[in-house]
Amino acid sequence: MPVGVMIPARNLPSMISGNGNVVGFGSISALTLGQQPNNNMMEGQLHPFEMTQNTSESEIARLRDEEFDSTIKSGSENHEGIYGDDDQDPRPNKKKRYHRHTQHQIQEMEAFFIECPHPDDKQRKELGRVLGLEPLQVKFWFQNKRTQMKTQHERQENSQLRAENEKLRADNMRYREALSTASCPNCGGPTAVGQMSFDEHHLRLENARLREEIDRISAIAAKYVGKPVVSYPLLSSPMTPPRLLEFSSQAGSGEMYSGGELLRSINAPAEADKPMIIELTVAAMEELVRMAQMGEPLWMASLDGSTSVLNEEEYNRTFPRGMGPKPTSFKCEASKETCVVIMNHISLVEILMDVHQWQTVFAAIVSKASTLDVLSTGIAGNYNGALQVMTAEFQVPSPLVPTREIYYVRYCKQHAEGTWAVVDVSLDHLRPNPTVRCRRRPSGCLIQEMPNGYSKVTWIEHVEVDDRGVHNLYKQLVSSGHAFGARRWIATLERQCERLASFMATNIPTVDAGVITNQDGRKSMLKLAERMVISFCAGVSASTAHTWTTLSGTGADDVRVMTRKSVDDPGRPPGIVLSAATSFWLPVPPKRVFDFLRDENSRNEWDILSNGGVVQEMAHIANGRDTGNCVSLLRVNSANSSQTNMLILQESCTDATASFVIYAPVDIVAMNVVLNGGDPDYVALLPSGFAILPDGTSGMTDAVSGSGGSLLTVAFQILVDSVPTAKLSLGSVATVNNLIACTVERIKASLPCENA
Repeated sequence: MPVGVMIPARNLPSMISGNGNVVGFGSISALTLGQQPNNNMMEGQLHPFEMTQNTSESEIARLRDEEFDSTIKSGSENHEGIYGDDDQDPRPNKKKRYHRHTQHQIQEMEAFFIECPHPDDKQRKELGRVLGLEPLQVKFWFQNKRTQMKTQHERQENSQLRAENEKLRADNMRYREALSTASCPNCGGPTAVGQMSFDEHHLRLENARLREEIDRISAIAAKYVGKPVVSYPLLSSPMTPPRLLEFSSQAGSGEMYSGGELLRSINAPAEADKPMIIELTVAAMEELVRMAQMGEPLWMASLDGSTSVLNEEEYNRTFPRGMGPKPTSFKCEASKETCVVIMNHISLVEILMDVHQWQTVFAAIVSKASTLDVLSTGIAGNYNGALQVMTAEFQVPSPLVPTREIYYVRYCKQHAEGTWAVVDVSLDHLRPNPTVRCRRRPSGCLIQEMPNGYSKVTWIEHVEVDDRGVHNLYKQLVSSGHAFGARRWIATLERQCERLASFMATNIPTVDAGVITNQDGRKSMLKLAERMVISFCAGVSASTAHTWTTLSGTGADDVRVMTRKSVDDPGRPPGIVLSAATSFWLPVPPKRVFDFLRDENSRNEWDILSNGGVVQEMAHIANGRDTGNCVSLLRVNSANSSQTNMLILQESCTDATASFVIYAPVDIVAMNVVLNGGDPDYVALLPSGFAILPDGTSGMTDAVSGSGGSLLTVAFQILVDSVPTAKLSLGSVATVNNLIACTVERIKASLPCENA
């Protein structure tokens, strides 16, 4: 095993049994859902082990208090009456004898309580037989334990609510003090908040906001009809919506990187440029809607029949003004795709207009994104009329394909009830030193409301690009338009909508074993898997933020490596992380490669780190109609009995344009917390995995049905030193190089050419 590979903790007495196996990975498990048998006993009531009808009420109360106190202090004392004639003695002053459970009995019952807090009669009898206790004693112990946990939870909740109440009271006082010294933004004089009603104050604020909206709409309308704009009060950056400020402050999920030289040199547009930007977006919106509604001869079927491509001559005739002629040496990529997705139109608009949500949903395509300026936040509390100046970097999951950097404006408009459009158009003419390799003509989507929460999305991608830096291995895929085209965007959106529907689902079928039905556990595990996928996609491309070094002597399949220091990141182990990636061609259809890599039964054929152990799926969450779209928790039963079993979190996802198998070793204790609904942000991950793309020699339809070749990218992230200031050794680089080379050879040996 390479030096520094993150392995789950080895010494976990509370989670690992004496034979080295993880406790609970059976019929009832802390990492899976245990059965919840019916229990007719009322919760929240303490019971002594044996109380007779003749015992006085004060004696009963005293015994209950003593039982509860003893349970709180140590969990080791329980009341037990004396069976026989002495138990019928009605004298209230008779001293009860107590039975203290042994440490072994307490440990066993607490371990069982973690797995199943509501044992049925059969389980209580069996547990009592093993521990030498009466079933009634076991029954009352579990009831008291549940009451103890409930009380502790209520105390913690009360403390939190009390603290929140104090915070709100302090905020209220601070706001009152601020209002007492506030000044009118219009006249500069003192306000009269205290002398007017609360409703009147809010009506004045609403009136001022509506006046600003009217001025803004009037300015846009004036530009549309060609009249000059006067005193146009555009919003400045302090009015940026909270969601955009939140994105820029936390930079996504810790995976955002500073851009390349091109994006770093771009600032927010000057005030004098803003009227020109508005005029450009209005024209771009009109062009996008017309292109989405038109068919032939503007749009023609592609050679493989999988999508619609643009007729450039017809486009130049239909839209003669546009953005001017295509630059020399640039190629045109334009395609249109339509699909019905399981998401309502309002949610789709919010995802597209919130840069953080947009980058998260399209993490496999968007490697970086940021909002430079918000020219308009929209009208009446929604995104109708919203204008944002943005930068973004689009990627293919391989270090062999250069990313595409774009500086553009995004405009959202509601055209009719239930019909919205979002358009992007490049602002290259505003760049001080244009080094443009990609220009985005009006591109975006038309969203139409459908019944039952569905939406019809028509996506248009229209770019002009200099693709001379693409490696020969990916030339065919990129030139066909499938690498960055509308088909890839719409397929990713459809898959992510299904994933979100699974995230929100409440009626989970329990037919298959290992299905996680706990709602909080499902959400935490899906959030953790989402962060793992984003981290993988952000570290595998040829982004301008990455400095790849090609290792020599590896033959045709060059291995590229880069290092990254991880400091104060709760979602990543501290130290020096070495990333290694390589891309190569396989004469095997993408679907077969995907099924081979995601199957736990064939994992030991390529996974060197499993060390020949048996891989078993412990739990899974289906997150799409395709059976390949799921999040799994795998356990590697090591062939060496002296090694601790390892847990692996894996997400596999596939659509018509790309497939991914991404995994990371995880700590057993941390995953136990996640599956019980705990916060997944503090689980350290170093994801590795595979990105599988069709080679472009056959159509996308053939790729889905199972023909053509595959372009496979293998990427590893290895913690080579836990000290961030340490220097990278050549031995660590050689170890990672050998690891990735051996993995590639194993995959090639296990997937020979079918036609050979």
